[in-house]
Amino acid sequence: MLTADQLNEIKALQQTVEQHDIIELKLNWDMLENRSEGELTDFFAFDSGKVVGFLGLYRFGSKIEVCGMVHPDFRKRGIFSDLFRQSITVLQKSRYILLNVPANSVTGKAWLNRVSCTFKESEYLMRWEGSKAIPDSDQPIQLRPSLPEDNDLKIELDIVCFDFQAEEAKAYNDYLAKGGFQKEFYMIEAQGKTVGKIRIHRVGKRSEIYGFAVLPEFQGKGYGRKALQQAVKLEKDQGQSAVYLDVQLKNERALSLYTSCGFVQESQQDYYLYSI
Repeated sequence: MLTADQLNEIKALQQTVEQHDIIELKLNWDMLENRSEGELTDFFAFDSGKVVGFLGLYRFGSKIEVCGMVHPDFRKRGIFSDLFRQSITVLQKSRYILLNVPANSVTGKAWLNRVSCTFKESEYLMRWEGSKAIPDSDQPIQLRPSLPEDNDLKIELDIVCFDFQAEEAKAYNDYLAKGGFQKEFYMIEAQGKTVGKIRIHRVGKRSEIYGFAVLPEFQGKGYGRKALQQAVKLEKDQGQSAVYLDVQLKNERALSLYTSCGFVQESQQDYYLYSI
């Protein structure tokens, strides 16, 4: 579990790095702020008591994503490589490891050239620009707060839509429940049935959409589009100034859906498969 001081130091370092490199790092703040007690996921480098390097591990089912940074004034000293070596014992417990680097990060890509990895995939961070009107729903779609009895369906959706294994999906949903994320979930109702889920995480006036999924047998009926439109409207009605989501570039169907609903690309993250 990270302390308030540690979180503030990570945030300050992130701001320095992003402004210097003109990039946007993906540090998964919803997870950083809710680390489990005793969980070894975060690694620090210090100079004169100041955090000058950070590496975080983020587990999603069978994979661990790795993202980190080093202060511009302390680069070319092997700091990030040392942090990465410290994390290896944890990484070895995962089925596969993805190294996350902003697509336009020169220093990040230079480091990747020195490790054993291959390009895996890219994703866009997309922002709802707010210029498109949100149409009233003409489909019998409803978003309702998630209940404990929805847990089995959320696990099923992670298995069929996000390629989780059963035990990994259960562990991930247990982690989300333990971290207090249960209140962020909405279930998608259609035809008198629960057909999907969507999670909305709020940070100040910024809303972030995660885990948006519809059961395969209910896809292609417009339910996902209406659910997404309702989610955006919910956030705008509550005074949120920005709504974000991630999408893989290879997921052309989802990318087309999000674009047609008024989302625009803001940045790109690249992922590289690392071999222990």
